[in-house]
Amino acid sequence: MADTPEKIEDVSFAAAADTSCPPPKGMTPRPGQIVCGDIDMRIDANGTWFYHGSPITRKKLVQLFSTVVRRDEDGAYWLITPAEMARIKVDDAPFLAVEMIETNDNGVKSLKFRTNVEKWVIADQSHPIRIEVDSVTNEPHPYIQLNDDGTEARINRSVFYDLVNRAKVTDVMGKDMFVIESAGTAFVLGTATEEE
Repeated sequence: MADTPEKIEDVSFAAAADTSCPPPKGMTPRPGQIVCGDIDMRIDANGTWFYHGSPITRKKLVQLFSTVVRRDEDGAYWLITPAEMARIKVDDAPFLAVEMIETNDNGVKSLKFRTNVEKWVIADQSHPIRIEVDSVTNEPHPYIQLNDDGTEARINRSVFYDLVNRAKVTDVMGKDMFVIESAGTAFVLGTATEEE
């Protein structure tokens, strides 16, 4: 991996695999596609990619790998190339949403998010925003879904603050909640009043 491959077909994980494992849950390897098992690649909670414990600093290489990240039915993450399937470790979500812009198309407001690998996605019914609240700290962890397989980007703090700032306080089942709309879909961001 010393040189940055030009295309994903030039990447091989077989030599780096530590163990064998079954194929991704819910996916069937194509004829000739090798299931390599676990490789020593990790994406930390800040979106930094590591290979054998060292950060991958070449952005083009990270972007190349990002195009083949898939999530299986068990929630495990894989790099799936035409030739190989290799399982990787992901501490939180594999991507970060680092920018948000608002668009208006014929009166329909949409929120577009840019990820740390330069992918844009519009929050809508197919790409929902969800909030997970830490049971210990009560801190919100916001995410937007990127792909049909459930792959998400964690929305970074400054973008989330902007999102909440744009939200409207709406009564949801008797509680005041922050609600934001995008592409005709409403998303609840959290309670608008302090819990007692």
